[in-house]
Amino acid sequence: MLNFKKYSILALSLISLSAAAQKAKPLFDGKTLTGWKAVAGAAPYKVEDGMIIGTMTKGTPNSFLITEKEYGDFVLELDVKLEGETTNSGVQTRSHIKPEGNNGKGLVFGRQMEIDPTPRAWTGGIYDEARRLWLYPLELSPSAKPLYKKNEFNHYKIECIGNETKTWVNGTPVAYVIDTLDKSGFIGLQVHGIGNNLDNDGKKVYFKNINIQTEGLKAKAFPKGIYTVNLTPNTLSAYEKSEGYKLLFDGKSNAGWVGAYKTTFPAKGWKIADGVISVEPSGGAESTNGGDIVTKNEYAAFDLSFEFKLTPGANSGVKYFVTLSEKNTGSAIGLEYQVLDDVLHPDAKLGRDGNRTLASLYDLMTSKKEARYLRPIGSWNNGRLVVYPNNKVEHYLNGVKVLEYTRGSEEFKKLVAISKYKDWKNFGEAPKGHILLQDHGNKVDFRTIKIKTL
Repeated sequence: MLNFKKYSILALSLISLSAAAQKAKPLFDGKTLTGWKAVAGAAPYKVEDGMIIGTMTKGTPNSFLITEKEYGDFVLELDVKLEGETTNSGVQTRSHIKPEGNNGKGLVFGRQMEIDPTPRAWTGGIYDEARRLWLYPLELSPSAKPLYKKNEFNHYKIECIGNETKTWVNGTPVAYVIDTLDKSGFIGLQVHGIGNNLDNDGKKVYFKNINIQTEGLKAKAFPKGIYTVNLTPNTLSAYEKSEGYKLLFDGKSNAGWVGAYKTTFPAKGWKIADGVISVEPSGGAESTNGGDIVTKNEYAAFDLSFEFKLTPGANSGVKYFVTLSEKNTGSAIGLEYQVLDDVLHPDAKLGRDGNRTLASLYDLMTSKKEARYLRPIGSWNNGRLVVYPNNKVEHYLNGVKVLEYTRGSEEFKKLVAISKYKDWKNFGEAPKGHILLQDHGNKVDFRTIKIKTL
């Protein structure tokens, strides 16, 4: 016999849960700016036709309309239209303000979802305003670049649950960041500073249908194939594990690594502490102290990410397709993602056309990078190397692609022929090889080294 009381209670519980899961509330009532305040810049905001309208104004820095209330976990959805194609806007999440900053006008800082109508097309990416700068440029999600519709309303969704931030543009997943900073903060609508650009003076940003859900939250799963920027040191999320990533450094031990041309890990010259593996300083000479270290395993096609922190004037590198067949002295032979202080280390001035600078393919190809994507010496930077099954290779720095080439191509062979590697037969063309961290006698820290085979 059915227990109708039991099933009635169950049904009511399901209805209650369903209602909670759908409890999104207006963050803007369509009539007034109650609960909001303008800070930082002097660009005006007004309410008209059920929308918040911000106006770009020359001679003022970035302006923000921020919520008076702070939010922790939430799902935010809104529609935004941005006039013009040479400026940008954004939505601040879990953000804060330093009242004394910006010459007393207030300095807003925190994670922002970017709205970018320029040819760069990074809409939906995640930028850390006035702090760490770009966390998730759309170089990491290139298929999302065409999603933005110029001079039209676009629909945005931002999910902040726990340490995870995800974005959607017009219903399509875009960016995925895992970050331990900022458990809560205000939400802000940006009118970007335009300097004295008269072409953008008076152009407008329209915000409408701003709704937020803070109860009954459930993270929405991303489809496979979305690159994750995980800023929690030496960890892999469940999503990253499902994508096939593995840690090459566990944050505690030298497991999986040995000295180059050795069978054990170096007894000196390398230090593991506080979740970091470090090259110990020894006067700047190449491989004269602990020597290079290499993975025990070899890799063919792969996606490798790592964080590194330079000390002033430091030199190191991450090499790949290291076969150890050369039996040479000094640093083991392989293709190298250069890790270098470009300002203070003399190697940056050697080679050809800067091909020994940070993130370059050492002595072969120069990385094309802008200063605004770099983080200061002493800060953590993100490196990434992707080698596809067809031998196409990409170097990234802080999420921005800075070079690409194809191993074994005629162009590649020509570069090798005029490099210091010209005497090594078939240099860089091995079908597989070890990953190497270089000892160049300077203190350099590494962490969060993860790899996915392709």
